Amino acid sequence: MKVELAPPATDRAYATRRNEVLLVLGVSLGQSAIYAMVSITARLTADRPLSQQTATLNASQSPRPYFDLTYQLLGIFFALVPVLLAIHLLNRDRDARTTLGLDRRRPAFDVLSGMGLAALIGLPGIFLYLGAHELGINATVVPAALPDLWWAVPVLILAAAQNAILEEVIVVGYLMTRLEEMGWRVRAIIATSALIRGSYHLYQGFGGFVGNAVMGVIFAYFYLRTRRVLPLVIAHTLLDVVAFIGYTLLKDHVSWI
Repeated sequence: MKVELAPPATDRAYATRRNEVLLVLGVSLGQSAIYAMVSITARLTADRPLSQQTATLNASQSPRPYFDLTYQLLGIFFALVPVLLAIHLLNRDRDARTTLGLDRRRPAFDVLSGMGLAALIGLPGIFLYLGAHELGINATVVPAALPDLWWAVPVLILAAAQNAILEEVIVVGYLMTRLEEMGWRVRAIIATSALIRGSYHLYQGFGGFVGNAVMGVIFAYFYLRTRRVLPLVIAHTLLDVVAFIGYTLLKDHVSWI
């Protein structure tokens, strides 16, 4: 694979882009990574073993249903603001939608590739999680803990899409584009994207870190080959929808989840 890199930036341009990247990460997934590192440290120093602890995603925010719904929707909306910021910053010197592959030029490719990536990652991911939990290096992950109300499933679908858009646009499309402009080598770009992805999942344990880092390598490589983020968003959304809604439907019927 040969990837054409942008010419090395001048010292001032490099510093400007570096600071911009740090700020975007600081209000989004970089911040999440720091909290996740603190969380795993707290878990490892707790009285109970890691495998006996629980990491809950999509938890209820209020005992009053419509306040809970309001908090859920606000959380989804504000989590996407860094995505808009990243696209805005890229738009200053390029067409961000075309650069990131968020346009509608290749709908069939995007959908089929997204489904293929979801299938490639989904089943091995389940076995990795179960293995890591058995080894005692991962917490028990509860993908959804919303009340049994009419809005729970739509909110979980929106949350899945929000996760996918935030992670794939920021840690793949935006970050990798900026690192290329800064003259980074391809391997360093892929490793950085994958390690950041793994690090903000550390709150789940080391299985979550490894699984997501491997997913990050696959997604980063795919992006470098295709320059399309949309298939990654589709794949990630499908994975999270299956995890969130599948858990909600099966938690009272399947003993190992």
